[in-house]
Amino acid sequence: MKNLRIGILGATGAVGQEMRKILEEYQVPVEELRLLASRRSAGEKLRFCGEAIPVQETRKESFRGLDYVLGAVESDRSRLYAPAIRASGAVYVDNSSAFRLDPEVPLVVPEINGADAFSHHGIVANPNCSTVISLMAAAGIHRLSPIESMVASTYQAVSGAGQQGLEELEGQMRALAAGERPVRRIFPAQIALNVIPCIGAGTENGYTDEEMKLQNEGRRILHAPQLLVSCTCVRVPVLRSHSISLTLRTRERLELELVREAVASFPGCRLAEDLEGRDYPTPLDSSDQDLVWVGRIRRDLTAENGISLWCCGDQVRKGAAANAVQILRLLAN
Repeated sequence: MKNLRIGILGATGAVGQEMRKILEEYQVPVEELRLLASRRSAGEKLRFCGEAIPVQETRKESFRGLDYVLGAVESDRSRLYAPAIRASGAVYVDNSSAFRLDPEVPLVVPEINGADAFSHHGIVANPNCSTVISLMAAAGIHRLSPIESMVASTYQAVSGAGQQGLEELEGQMRALAAGERPVRRIFPAQIALNVIPCIGAGTENGYTDEEMKLQNEGRRILHAPQLLVSCTCVRVPVLRSHSISLTLRTRERLELELVREAVASFPGCRLAEDLEGRDYPTPLDSSDQDLVWVGRIRRDLTAENGISLWCCGDQVRKGAAANAVQILRLLAN
């Protein structure tokens, strides 16, 4: 791999900060790292490989001379800057939802459909975090027998709502410990000591847009256009790492031992067989690393061809920043 000139759009946010950390951790050969953010962050210095690099205000000319741009901004900002990134000749790996369902833009999890990345026209999309974690757990099974439907319940950490989500949970816990009334700003209900069974905006079918992502994005990533998914997204008072309960219906009936072997051998997955006497992972087990942990694999009692499992993954890393850097590394190699 040659030395690369890389930009991070949204470099001061949680995902942008993680992208910078992972580029260094993965030892990606970086000739220049251009840190781009809003005007209020310009001039702030962030460290990379022992060097303090100043943050630059993002302008449409900010991308000239770059090979790759990692996007860690909201969809509207992504759409605003994508034409300038493509015009500069850089490849844009976008973490927002702006281009995920665009048929001209590949939607990629490298371990599952990495070859799709090479059909890009200047943009590659990074999937939703819960989609990445769920499909990493399911992809090995899908290769044994095509998955026809899924029933999923997600248990999503507050950091999925950004730094403000973390601050809200921590602030509410401090308030409760002090006998004070918790303040709510970000979430639609108190999150401390509670769960909230709704994430995202409502749609006409009664599901939220967050819940529909697993079906809509899963069809593209698994190359399964008829895949059906019923998903309920739940916010839980956990700081980091999402967990998902999945029930999969496959075309053929699969033996559990074959399913366990498929999960254990799938790149980027780890089968939880004996974690301090338990056969399931927790968010703490999966935090601050890139493996998706899978456990509690068992027969679904409501369908002959059903398999139920539990999985956990760090949504800031494999669900976002690490997956984007892995796409970049795949293309650069």
